[in-house]
Amino acid sequence: MTYLGSNIKFLRKKTGLTQEQFAEKLGINRSLVGSYEEKRAEPKLNLLQQIALFFNVSTDQLIAYDFSSEAFPEKTNQEYISGKKLRILNIVSDTQNREQITVVPVKAAAGYARGYADAEYIDSLPQFSLPIPELSKERSYRLFQIQGESMNPVPSGAYIISEYIQDWHTIKDGKTYIIITENDGVLYKRIFKNNEHLHLKSDNPEFQSYSIHFNNVCEIWLALGYISFQLPDSEAFL
Repeated sequence: MTYLGSNIKFLRKKTGLTQEQFAEKLGINRSLVGSYEEKRAEPKLNLLQQIALFFNVSTDQLIAYDFSSEAFPEKTNQEYISGKKLRILNIVSDTQNREQITVVPVKAAAGYARGYADAEYIDSLPQFSLPIPELSKERSYRLFQIQGESMNPVPSGAYIISEYIQDWHTIKDGKTYIIITENDGVLYKRIFKNNEHLHLKSDNPEFQSYSIHFNNVCEIWLALGYISFQLPDSEAFL
């Protein structure tokens, strides 16, 4: 970790924070910040990811780039969009090392947007297995519960079965995705790409479309299907 300590110090000062203020934002003791900056200790992986997220850089950049001698990298560069330099997906496995599907209910959505990079937080969410042939053992899946009527006819309260997208260049216009954002939390929308922006469209025409910048995006999941406990009303068959 050649540049880790000096980078933490450089980026902290660049944002105008004292060691005490930075420690408060991370929820750690000030002495730990000093030990990291002076290279007397190294943060654990979860904290390292938290620090990288705070500075809007990748963990690789935090470790390998000398920020004091290079231009501050934009979070929206092609390496970030392609997933080569940042997105470390925290997963949970069972006792036989089989990856489990994490469930993000509506009540946990706000916390997920802040804690998606925290392994302990992900471990605290419900998990289960869904042994159906449509889900590959080689890919990662997650269930996000949605709320509201913007994506009718998918009902509010449904759980969207989603596949993790590492390379955002593979996003296909017109497909529906779960988008984890820094400012707006968990979104379920139809996506259209536009340079460094995503144009988000609701299926319900009563809701206006809007665009967000890639630097507001943390994770993207392709929607594959949904689970709902709202059965069709019998009147629909009369």
